Amino acid sequence: MVAEGDVRVVRCGGSRLNYRKAVFTADGKYLLCVSGDFIKLYSTSTEECIHVLQGHKNVVTGIELNPQNHLQLYSCSLDGTIKLWDFMDGILIKTFSVGCKLLALYTAKNGNCVYAITPKNNNEASDTFQLISIKLPKSVDQECEVTQLSVIFDDVSESPKCTAVGRDPGEYIATARGLNLFVFYLKSKKHFRIPLSATSKKGTNNNFTVVTCHPEEDCIATGHKDGRIRLWRNFNHKQEYTYTSLHWHHDAVMDLAFSAQGTKLLSGGIESVLVQWPFGSESNREYLPRLGAAIEHISTSPDGSLLCTSHVDNKISIINASLRVSAIIQGMVKGNDVKTGLTIDPRSKALVLNGKPGHLQFYSLQNDKQLYNLDIVQHEFVQQAGLQYFDLVKAVFSTRGDWLATVEELQGQDIEGLEMQLKLWEFEDKSQSFVLNTTINMPHEDQVTCLCFQDSEIDSPILVTTGKDGLFKVWMLRDDSDIYKESSGWICDFVGSYHGNKATNCCFSSDSSLLAVSFEEIVTVWETNTWDLKETFCQPPGKIRNLCFGRMTSAKYLLASTDDGFINCWNLLTCALEWRAQLNVSILLSDSSSEYIAAFSCGSESTNLFVFKPDKPNPVYIQKDVCREKVQWAVFVPRDVPESLHSESHHWLIRSQLYFLTENQELMTFSTESPEEKLTPLSKQLAVEESMPVTPFHILLGKRRQQEQDLETEKISAGSHKAQGVVAIRELLHTPAHVLPAASVLCTMFVNSLLISKQAKSAGEGSKDVEMESEKSEDESEEEVEEIKEEHEPFPDAFSEEIPQKLLKSQEKELRRIRKTDYSWISAL
Repeated sequence: MVAEGDVRVVRCGGSRLNYRKAVFTADGKYLLCVSGDFIKLYSTSTEECIHVLQGHKNVVTGIELNPQNHLQLYSCSLDGTIKLWDFMDGILIKTFSVGCKLLALYTAKNGNCVYAITPKNNNEASDTFQLISIKLPKSVDQECEVTQLSVIFDDVSESPKCTAVGRDPGEYIATARGLNLFVFYLKSKKHFRIPLSATSKKGTNNNFTVVTCHPEEDCIATGHKDGRIRLWRNFNHKQEYTYTSLHWHHDAVMDLAFSAQGTKLLSGGIESVLVQWPFGSESNREYLPRLGAAIEHISTSPDGSLLCTSHVDNKISIINASLRVSAIIQGMVKGNDVKTGLTIDPRSKALVLNGKPGHLQFYSLQNDKQLYNLDIVQHEFVQQAGLQYFDLVKAVFSTRGDWLATVEELQGQDIEGLEMQLKLWEFEDKSQSFVLNTTINMPHEDQVTCLCFQDSEIDSPILVTTGKDGLFKVWMLRDDSDIYKESSGWICDFVGSYHGNKATNCCFSSDSSLLAVSFEEIVTVWETNTWDLKETFCQPPGKIRNLCFGRMTSAKYLLASTDDGFINCWNLLTCALEWRAQLNVSILLSDSSSEYIAAFSCGSESTNLFVFKPDKPNPVYIQKDVCREKVQWAVFVPRDVPESLHSESHHWLIRSQLYFLTENQELMTFSTESPEEKLTPLSKQLAVEESMPVTPFHILLGKRRQQEQDLETEKISAGSHKAQGVVAIRELLHTPAHVLPAASVLCTMFVNSLLISKQAKSAGEGSKDVEMESEKSEDESEEEVEEIKEEHEPFPDAFSEEIPQKLLKSQEKELRRIRKTDYSWISAL
């Protein structure tokens, strides 16, 4: 056994962007949203991620702008802290330790109080939650402990949507739970309760789902499970409250939001339609349909120019004032189940897995964003319980990424018989996407269990499928789909079986000469040239769960994990069992770029990782307690540039990086770098400048910078002064505006930095003199060298008739001058 190293498990992206409501900056140019333990700042015009605010140790549960300073942001987390950020510079200003889990955060303009939802009695297993007021201490320390807490409501809903702060100074707080709406006035400390009956005469469901308050008037808007919206007024009187009922949604209202001035009310739900209700004339409503997925949250910008909707498919749509989508921020789509597993597109190096129903999503691991969706099923999906639909269950790429194979099955209730399709997609260079080539109905009589392409870059591609019908089939590409042989298609070339057992797994060797197929407890090895059965491995008993070949120097080994808790390794040269280890492995996969094998062992409470080479049963690396949840899928991703790791236990991370997906749809990876060592790419650092509007001053500076870059290669003495001017400009432009002195103070300094002083001119003249002197010194040095050569030359023989005639020094100098003259212009004549 080896000791555990310093490899850490980190979230690598793919977190939920729709977990909480997004927040616009005051000018509407940027959008802030939570993403797991981080907070991301996006540009609303370019969709680029500008900053990632890192500091929380658990999931961020709420963000709000600081009412006293619109360039600062409050955030709360399950780690029990409230943090204050300068989000434009990505700087953590202060941390307030509350000491209990925080589930939501609210701010008001009156005073230094914030409001949060916490579990009652700070008990993690508590089913009741309370709304508390938190007095943030005024301290110069960066970390402060909150001491003043007060409970406003001792029984509130866990959902942040069911609580809102009313009227802009923050005069009251409204919260809903079940069938009751509560209003609390902060100054008078008065409580009011508005009850509703469970159902009306028409059988509607009156349970509250969302609460929001008008920014200027005493009006509360509530959404209900039956799709109704109620506008409450006069709620500060126990018996005289009134409400107006609006109804368009056929299902529960998922969110409500007023515009910044309160002139419009926005609502959304499962219909994927944004409804805009003009305040005061609600009958003149407007719609924005076909947003792609159910609306989870709605946010509006303080300047009223933009609004955004967060959707259940982990997408944020930015919408302008004319109700048109102007930008889309798409995260990794998280479905109920990832049936296709994790695969890598060899062309784009993107992670490919299930996306929207019937789609494959291509997700960039480097940029943490979705590249595009590929519609596989090509059917319209209707989101309603009980309906039957085709869903994607298998997907695999060829070695070069030219071909994609997918399997789709009919899902739903009361299905009679199995309906299934195998589709082969070819990559088209013109459209830079995959185009459907062949559709095969019912490739097997039972469910398909595994797909794999032959790893050959020379021969025509070969696809092998295994099924529960006890068969494995070999599919080949043939250019005889029509009489003119102008198109190609896939046909079945060979069918194999073994005593009627169910075929469960298949894989090709690294040189594509052998095919291994598992039939329940037996592993069979087939030769790919003739498809002859060469060997069977049937010891020890146990159904095969995973099957893989070794790579590179370990290509002669075949490994399999069984459901009875063992790993078996066979040597293909001797056809004997090389070793056997007792380990309950749920995932076993080989790295195509190295000879290492990764095995995930899932226990009752945690999951462990073992990395080893097939030639030895001893692991080279062990990582215990990788995560508390069960690991569903894993994949090795080749690196563009190999890492330089000196520790022998970390060599498996040099050429590839291991990613895995948990049951909670969390995408994680193994890294040797701490978050502090991960520097932000230069493109992200400059994204703020790129997203700003171009001004004449910016154009002037851009030309000046370009000129300075062109003149950088010229080594002149005045360059040092220009460098000082560039530094002055850079310091002026990159310093936050709110900390700069007055413009009158900076004007003289800025102009002086652009002027060339007399000393610089004299230095330039001096440089010319230095050049002249250097030329003279070169001439003198050449003379000295020639004199030395003459001294070392042998004297001529006294009896020789050819005695060389020695030139004068003036003649030698004239010859050197003529030799240096350029006569290339003569060739042009």
